[in-house]
Amino acid sequence: MAGRKRKAPGASTTTSTPRTTRASTASRRAASARSAVPDVYREMVSEARRMAVAEDVPEVTTPERPLKRRRPGERQTLKVETKPVKPTVIPEPTKTHHDDPEDDDDEELEFEDVELPPPTLQTITRDSDDEDDEELEVEDIAFDSQGAFSSAVAGDVQLDLNLSAQKAAMAPHRRVVERRKALSKSEKEQRREIHKIHLLCLLAHVERRNRWCNNPKVQEALRPLLTDKMRKSLIPRASLNQYGRTESLKAGLQETSTMFKTKFQITERGLRRALWAEDEEQLKNYQLPDDLETVKSKGDFLQAAKCLSGSRDVGAQLFCALLRSIGVQARLVCSLQPLSCVPGAPTMPKQPKTKSLNASKGPSAADRYAAAMSKYDNTVATPDPRTPAFLSGRSRLGHPNATAYNVPSMTAPPPPPSRPEIPKAKTIKGESPYPIYWVEVLDEAQQKWHPVDPLVTNTQWRPRALEPPASDKENSLTYAIAFDEDGFARDVTRRYAKAYNSKTKRQRIDGPISPTTPSGINTGERWLRRLFLRHYTATDFPTDLDQIELNELAALEGAEPMPRNVQDFKDHPIYALERHLRRNEVFLPGAQSTGTVSAGSKAPVERIYRRKDVVVARSREKWFRLGRVVKPGEEPVKVLPPKRKRSSKFGGEMISSTSPSLETDNEDDEGDLFGDYSLAKAGGTPLYTPQQTELYVPPPVSKSGKIPRNKFGNVEVYVPSMVPAGGAHIPHERAAQAAHILGVDYAPALTGFEWKGRKGTARILGVVVPEQAAEAVRAVITGLVDMMEEEREERRRMEVLRMWRVMLRGMRIRERVFGGVEEEEEEVEEGEEEEEEEEEEHVKKNDKKGKEKEKGKETEEEQFDREMADAPSDVSEEFYMDMDNDDEEGGGGFLIE
Repeated sequence: MAGRKRKAPGASTTTSTPRTTRASTASRRAASARSAVPDVYREMVSEARRMAVAEDVPEVTTPERPLKRRRPGERQTLKVETKPVKPTVIPEPTKTHHDDPEDDDDEELEFEDVELPPPTLQTITRDSDDEDDEELEVEDIAFDSQGAFSSAVAGDVQLDLNLSAQKAAMAPHRRVVERRKALSKSEKEQRREIHKIHLLCLLAHVERRNRWCNNPKVQEALRPLLTDKMRKSLIPRASLNQYGRTESLKAGLQETSTMFKTKFQITERGLRRALWAEDEEQLKNYQLPDDLETVKSKGDFLQAAKCLSGSRDVGAQLFCALLRSIGVQARLVCSLQPLSCVPGAPTMPKQPKTKSLNASKGPSAADRYAAAMSKYDNTVATPDPRTPAFLSGRSRLGHPNATAYNVPSMTAPPPPPSRPEIPKAKTIKGESPYPIYWVEVLDEAQQKWHPVDPLVTNTQWRPRALEPPASDKENSLTYAIAFDEDGFARDVTRRYAKAYNSKTKRQRIDGPISPTTPSGINTGERWLRRLFLRHYTATDFPTDLDQIELNELAALEGAEPMPRNVQDFKDHPIYALERHLRRNEVFLPGAQSTGTVSAGSKAPVERIYRRKDVVVARSREKWFRLGRVVKPGEEPVKVLPPKRKRSSKFGGEMISSTSPSLETDNEDDEGDLFGDYSLAKAGGTPLYTPQQTELYVPPPVSKSGKIPRNKFGNVEVYVPSMVPAGGAHIPHERAAQAAHILGVDYAPALTGFEWKGRKGTARILGVVVPEQAAEAVRAVITGLVDMMEEEREERRRMEVLRMWRVMLRGMRIRERVFGGVEEEEEEVEEGEEEEEEEEEEHVKKNDKKGKEKEKGKETEEEQFDREMADAPSDVSEEFYMDMDNDDEEGGGGFLIE
């Protein structure tokens, strides 16, 4: 075409066309796709491609296809020197230019059909699971020296892929929890008894410390600490109103607590919670702390009062003595820490490992951090002291150590004077942040006792601030006992426990851990009540102050809110859930629910009932042992399924004892006795409530004095009401012998069963006799007992006389033998005589035993002959003839004269 200049071959065109724009866009897409793949994988693919090609055609020496123009910022692929193997020539496809824009991407991307080997994954093994990534040491590689790196890669490197190791490394680590062995019944009983003994010891300890607080010498040593202002505040004037007297007491206690906390120094460790050991090895290696309390006598307590130092327990006791020294009514309160009586209680922590083991593992993280910080401080250049402290900006410009310039520290002006802050109490490492001992002060205006803790929490009038959390292993608020000045004690745990019914009472001996009597009385609660009534309660009637405090504690217990979680409802004294009912417990018909609760958002809603609506249901047999029988026509409120019994082995075959054939024998007695034939055959046990029973009336004694008996010949007297009318129960071991001597009718009294495993044995105690013969039987029993005592005394008297006779005989022999003999000869001969006497006695005893045996045999033979002398014959009904005097030669018969 005219007017247009033809381009020379090979000349580049500077103008951009739509095709060129599309090609550049496609190339950018391909480059971005390639950049998304890590370089490591691209290098591995290229290396595998070269190896595959080299194996197929090793003799062709055609250079590789040149790469496209490298984009700015793209990493240059390192050239790897391989063995002199010439790759094959791969023919490039002929490029054809089309106007279709859809083929632009295909023109820029070229694919080669190369069989790739399976990819390999490089793994690394850690020495321990706790090792951090920062602890992996990375070698300093000189990336500039390409030759060394190329020679390292040039070799044939074979990588192994271990998927199982990767999965194990990526899987979450499961923590192995050691399960404790469940306590047996005997071990639980042993723990309860140890808990009681430990509780008594701790009460005696607190009672002794409370008595030391009343010591006049201790109070005289502490009284000068109080100023006149403190005394006037602690003992307010009677002219003040009720509010004024309370505020005056609070202000005085605050000043006194601040003063005492400032002057008292905590230097020793006080009481802490007692924990069970998991095994005996812990007790063997257990070591007491070096800073234990050293106050063990009254003199040590007086010395601590003079020096104002010791444990925080001693500090609380001295604070109580300080208040009592000026007439303030103060009680010493102690949170007893006995060994737990419930299973699942926290145990002693394991002893730390020895230093040698710790040293072998290397420095700890804290040591490494301290070393790194010291190394960093040393690298920072310190300023020259000769240079001025402040340099101008121009003089620092371009200075090589300008970054190391340190701004000098400036001291701030002192703050304005303010009221003195309360000094923090010294804490011993490992002690609980909650107190064991504190003081209760009586507010006479309000007639209430209020707590004061001057050393640990520094609180007053805040009883709920003294309860430690459940996670505190060093302190547990289970028994808070307050001792007054007279030595009487009161359990004030309900004042300080936030959840007394749902949590605290579970840890106490009067909680559900203790067994109950058949009448429903908690044995632990009865034991604790008797303990306080006999030893720590005043004999006279309670005062008005005691009544006010008892009502306050009862109100606190009743105002406790409903538990929020399901677990706290178990054995709760006020509320109950159906899931927590025992096998023999049911709700009363028509019981109303007081609320609902659920274990979670997806759990079903459960109704909450009152504990008073829960009753114990028993079977007919159990009610009969309690002296009651089920009313006729009553339907059972609950039928218990049969317990799955252990299978037994007979002749190598396992036979389940829950089979109908074996259950029939076990349930026949109950069905025949009480009439529950259908339920007994089905294997269930029907239960009845107390409202469905009535008192059992046994058949009376007949007019002739005949005692009614069961099919075993006994009278069932499980409770006193089961004694038949007209009869009397005499519980004595000699009662049957006395009734037999008198000739009156009697029957053994069955009072219960003694269980040994699954087998029960009847327990017989005394007899039942007619009521008119009861006094005579008791009189004969008294005579029999007296006769037994006389026989016992006679045997003792005869034994004493025998011993005297032996001693006198020995003294006479000694006097006869050693009369007029010197002492040395006497000692030698005495030893020889003793040996001879022992030998003679030994021979005599053997001879005597042989004679007694022969005599016994002769006596038995003579007795047999005497009995058989006049006995008739079994065949002819004739008498035996005495053949002892027969003639030996004649062989019997008559002699002919």
